[in-house]
Amino acid sequence: MRRVLAVGWVGVLGWWLVFAVPARAAPYEVEPEAAGELDLLALAEEGAISGETLAALLALRRSGVDPRLASRATLYGLPGLTYAEVDALLLRHGESQSAVSGLTEEEERRLASFLVKREPGRLTGDARLLMAFAASDSLLPPAALQVRASGVAGVRTGVLVSLARRRLGMLRRDAARRALVVDAPGAAVLLPKFYAQWSGERASVLAGTYRLGFGQRLTLDTTSLPSPEGFLPDDGVRPPGALERECLVSGTGCEPEERLSDVTPDFAWDEGFRGVAGRVRGPVGMGATLSLTGFGSYQHRSLKRSAVLDRSACADPRGTCRAPEVLVPLSGSHVEKLTARTVPGVFREWAGGGNAMLSVSPRAHVGLTGWAARPVWSLEGARLDFQPSARYPAGGGFGALGLDAAWGRGAVDLFFEGTRSFDAAPDGGGGFAALQRTVLSGAQRELEVALRYYGRDFANPYSGAPSGPDALEGLRVRNELGARVRYLQREERVWRVRGQVDAWTLPADGTEPGTAGTMQVRASARADWLAWPRFQPSLQVELRGSGACFTDTGVDAEDGATSCARGRQRVIARVRSELTEGVTVAVQYGHARVVEPDALEPRYDGQAVLEVRLTPVDSVKLGGRVVWKDEDLSERSRLRQELRTAVDASWALRAVTARTRYTWVLDLKDARTARVPPDPPRHLFHLEVETRF
Repeated sequence: MRRVLAVGWVGVLGWWLVFAVPARAAPYEVEPEAAGELDLLALAEEGAISGETLAALLALRRSGVDPRLASRATLYGLPGLTYAEVDALLLRHGESQSAVSGLTEEEERRLASFLVKREPGRLTGDARLLMAFAASDSLLPPAALQVRASGVAGVRTGVLVSLARRRLGMLRRDAARRALVVDAPGAAVLLPKFYAQWSGERASVLAGTYRLGFGQRLTLDTTSLPSPEGFLPDDGVRPPGALERECLVSGTGCEPEERLSDVTPDFAWDEGFRGVAGRVRGPVGMGATLSLTGFGSYQHRSLKRSAVLDRSACADPRGTCRAPEVLVPLSGSHVEKLTARTVPGVFREWAGGGNAMLSVSPRAHVGLTGWAARPVWSLEGARLDFQPSARYPAGGGFGALGLDAAWGRGAVDLFFEGTRSFDAAPDGGGGFAALQRTVLSGAQRELEVALRYYGRDFANPYSGAPSGPDALEGLRVRNELGARVRYLQREERVWRVRGQVDAWTLPADGTEPGTAGTMQVRASARADWLAWPRFQPSLQVELRGSGACFTDTGVDAEDGATSCARGRQRVIARVRSELTEGVTVAVQYGHARVVEPDALEPRYDGQAVLEVRLTPVDSVKLGGRVVWKDEDLSERSRLRQELRTAVDASWALRAVTARTRYTWVLDLKDARTARVPPDPPRHLFHLEVETRF
C-alpha cells in the first residue's frame, strides 16, 4: 500500500512539472497595475488588498530591490515571482556574473516601482516633500520630508522630518488633580526616523530606526515582508487619509465652529525599533555559512487611551477596569477631557535580541531567534500598565524564543518555525505557537499549504505570522488553529488564476466564554483573461463564514463604521481595456450578500469603480478614479454610502518629479433618516515633489 501511494505521489509531482503552463506567483491578493503609494492606499480602501499586503508593498517600494544583488527571500517578496523563477534568476546570475538584472522586459516593466540599481562608489539619493490639505482646513497643511543618500564607502543614510500641527504633549500626572494630563495640541517639527547603515562583504551595522524579522515571521517580524531575513532601515511615512474633527477635547474646550469642522490629520508612521542593529556572516566548514544578528532598541511608544490602565485606581489584579480619563489644561484652571484616541510617548520600551542562522545552501538553513522587551512607565505618582485589550502583555517584561528551519529540493520547499512566548501578565506567562509551510513550485505554477497553531497564551506583539482577521486582546496571531491553501497559475499575456482557502478554529475560549471550537472560513478566487489588450475581463469570488460575529478591520475602518456579520459572499467583475497606446480604461462592479446577527434578512452591498489612465507623453501621466460604495442598498441611514472621485497627475522633468491628487468625497446618506448627520462634501489635496541625485 505504501508503495502504491509513493508511486501515486511521484506521478502527481511528475504531472505538475511536465504539463504545467507558464505562471506567476505572489503572496499577495492581486498584482497591482499601478504601485504608487496613493494607488496602493486606494486598493486597500476598496478591499482589493489587505492591510498586511499594503504594508509589505509600501516597505518594498521604499527600500527598493536590486535584482542583481538580492537574495532568494528578498526576490520572492516581489509581486508575481514564484520560488522556481527566483531560483532560475539566481542561477543565471551565478553562471554569467552579469551586471544585468536577469528579469524579462515584461517583469521589469511590471516591477519598476520596486526595483533599484545600486552602484557602489557613486553618490546617489533622493529627497521627497509631501503635503496634504483639505478645503475645510483652518490650519497650515501638514508636511513630511524624506531624504536618502547612499553609495559612498558602503554607507546609506536617511532621515524623515515632519511638520505636525496637532501634536499632543507628553503624558504626565497632575498631583493636584490626581489625574493624567497632556498639553493641548500644537504645532511641532518632529524627527521620528533617521538612520545610518554601513554594509560590507561580511558585516553590516545600522544605527537609527529600523525594522527586522526572521524565519517565518512567527517569533519576530516588524517588516511586513513575506520572507524577512534581518534588518532594514526604516524611514516610512503614511499620508493622511480621511479627515478628522478639528476639536480634540470635550465640553467647552473648543469654539462651536471648531467642534463641527474637519481638518486634515498629520502624517503618521509606524513606531518600529530605534537603536543599533548589526550582522556578521562567514563560512564555517565545507559549504556552510553562519550568520549572527543582534539588535538593541530604546523607543518612545504611543498608546490608545483605552489601552491604558491605572493600577493605583484599579483593585482588580486582572485589570478589568475602565481606562483613566486624560485631561487637557486650557486657559487658567479650566480643563477638559481629551477625545483623541492615541496619546504619544505614553511609555518607553527597552528591547533587544538576536538571531543565529546556519545555512548549508540558499534553500536549507536552521535558525534560532530570541528577543525580550520591557516597558518603562515614567509617570510619578501613577502605576500605569496595559489594559487586557492592549496588544502588549501587562505586568512587566515580555519576549519570545523560537527555532526555524527550511529545506528545499527540486520543486518542493519546506519551512517550519516553533516559538515560545514569555510574559508576566496575570494568569498568563506565555504560550506556544508553530507554523509550517509546504510550497510546491514549478517554473509555471505554485501551490502552498500552511498549517498553524497559536496558543491562547501566546501573546507576542511583534509576531507577523499569517492569521485570521479576528483578534484576541489586541493580537491577531493568538488562539488559532488553522490551515491555508493557496494556488497560483498564469500564462504570460494570456490568463492568470489565483485562489485561496483559509479555515481556522479557536482552540480555547476567546473574549466570550463558550467560543472554543468556533469555526471560521474564508475563500477567494480570481481569474483574469489577458490575451486581448482591448478586452481584459476578470472575475473574483469571495466567501466568508463564521460561527461567531466578525468585523472587517480594513485600513480605513473606524469605530462603528462597519457592522458585525456572520457571513459574506461577494462577486466582483472587472473589465480593463487598453484603447490605444497610453490610454487605459477599467470598469468594475462588486455585489455582496452580508448576513448580520439578529437580522431577519441579509443585506446587500454594492461598489462600482471607473478608472481612466492617460500617458500623452513619457513625462506626463494623468489618471482619474470614481468609486461609488453603498453598504446597504435597501436604505441610506446607518452604514457607509459615499461617492469618491480622484484625479491625479504626474510630471517628470529630468531629475524632478511632481505628483498631485485631488479627491472629492460626497456622503450619500439621507439627511432626513440618517442616525448620524451626513458629512458635508470633502475636498482633499495631496502634493509630492521628488528629486533624485
